[in-house]
Amino acid sequence: MSIILDKVNYIYSEGTAYESHALRNINLRIEDGEFIGIIGHTGSGKSTLIQHLNGLMQATSGGIYYNGRDIYEEDYNKKELRSKVGLVFQYPEHQLFESTIFEDVCFGPKNLGLSKKEVELRAFSALRSIGLPVEYWYQSPFELSGGQKRRVAIAGVLAMKPEVLILDEPTAGLDPKGRDEILAQVAAMHQELNMTILLVSHSMEDVANYVGRIIVMNQGSVMMDGTPREVFGRYQELEAVGLAAPQVTYLIHELKKNGIPIEAEVTTLEEAKASILQVFEGRGKNQKQGTKQEML
Repeated sequence: MSIILDKVNYIYSEGTAYESHALRNINLRIEDGEFIGIIGHTGSGKSTLIQHLNGLMQATSGGIYYNGRDIYEEDYNKKELRSKVGLVFQYPEHQLFESTIFEDVCFGPKNLGLSKKEVELRAFSALRSIGLPVEYWYQSPFELSGGQKRRVAIAGVLAMKPEVLILDEPTAGLDPKGRDEILAQVAAMHQELNMTILLVSHSMEDVANYVGRIIVMNQGSVMMDGTPREVFGRYQELEAVGLAAPQVTYLIHELKKNGIPIEAEVTTLEEAKASILQVFEGRGKNQKQGTKQEML
């Protein structure tokens, strides 16, 4: 499975005085099972890009291919595409409307024309996968916390059994505990279901901690595309376009500047901890060896 974008352009209000080039010559290949972070400042084209991936928006020019098929072919089934490439919008809890959580999660698969039994089995499986206790399932979704509502909205998309899950700022507005719970659940789904996940986020720490590849958008173009180490290693270029690296990246570079022989290309707290311990453990060994030589 793959999603291929070939020279994709999108122009808002084309041919009018309000014309705006939102995507510029985008060339990307997204492979099965990848966990990708998409970052960029407001107006960089992130949201426009992800809405092209399941056909909610149609490119002004260029092609998009899902599993080798052009999604712009006349006979292409866009409804089926949207069940395979699930998109969870920012603040998805605003889309909850059924009287109970279980009914809300049933809504998507029910629209696929599935049997009542299959719909309920999918809802059951989705709610289990997002870790919401059974005692909540038949309550109103409006009685939940912000983080719990966000999980229910994600379950509604999971019940469609997508192969690709796109999350647009899934932790926006949540407290640190809620943010950590959502991201841990997303990471668990990626591992357990081998699902392709695209995470749009403003939090560099969140991106660094979870994804294996980062796409940086700037002025409608792909500015960078690489591993977290490759992308955040170019933190000065990110700063030039209004972005930044995780805070730990700056800490490590400061330590290196002050003569501590530490590995500079780290992006997470765990990596930083391991690198710092390695330096001091190495110094401790050298000191012990020096003491032994003096005694001899």
